[in-house]
Amino acid sequence: MMMDKKITVLDMQKMKDEGRNITMLTAYDYPFARILDSAGVDILLVGDSSGSVVAGHENTLPVTMDEVIYHTRAVARGRKKALLVSDMPFMSYQVSIPDARFNAGRFLKEGRAEAVKIEGGSQMKDTIKALVDIDIPVMGHIGLTPQSIHRMGGYRIQGRKEGQAEALMADALAVQEAGAFAVVLEGIPSTVAERITRELRIPTIGIGAGPHCSGQVLVIHDLLGLSGRKLKFIRQYVDIEKVISEAVGRYLEDVRSGDFPSEEESF
Repeated sequence: MMMDKKITVLDMQKMKDEGRNITMLTAYDYPFARILDSAGVDILLVGDSSGSVVAGHENTLPVTMDEVIYHTRAVARGRKKALLVSDMPFMSYQVSIPDARFNAGRFLKEGRAEAVKIEGGSQMKDTIKALVDIDIPVMGHIGLTPQSIHRMGGYRIQGRKEGQAEALMADALAVQEAGAFAVVLEGIPSTVAERITRELRIPTIGIGAGPHCSGQVLVIHDLLGLSGRKLKFIRQYVDIEKVISEAVGRYLEDVRSGDFPSEEESF
């Protein structure tokens, strides 16, 4: 169901309560924001995934505050209805609560974001509460948290080993208790995600967490076939890389043959 008004954090809870699945996609620039917003996406996430799919880094750790704010400003110009959420990059919130408050505030003030996303569960409870206490909406993120890849030993599914499912439930409850309006569940078994979604009052947004969450998120480059990644949880809806390659190939042929520009395309 596409909303015909500006979407806010309050709508997320309403959608969960009414049993309407929430849609979320990443966006990093004005053209994609405009297209996705017009299509009716509920949430646009300016993810630190930009480090991988836009900048070419092997993971999200090198992404900086200034880079995410730049992308957030561009996305803000292109969206009219969708809720705009920005990822807080690595080391922008872990050092201290004053740092977290200052950096989160920059996303709202400079980037025109309406909420921020923070990775981590129980250990981030105080940080989430500190942001919510100064009226900065927070989306949590637990399970496979990409900023923790070195501790996790890579991108590994979480919640399969003994005790992990209970730890994830504790993380989810901590995020909710701290005041987050929603929580991303990434890379966890479907049964665990279903239980968390059932137990929580706030919405869950799944990525690689099965069909039982309150909504789903994908990286737009994965959906469009632009990332080169072939992961189990990704559904690729079109091969835009092939379309672009073919179009560029035709352009190169036309320039080299002298067919472009034509008289009609010249002044």
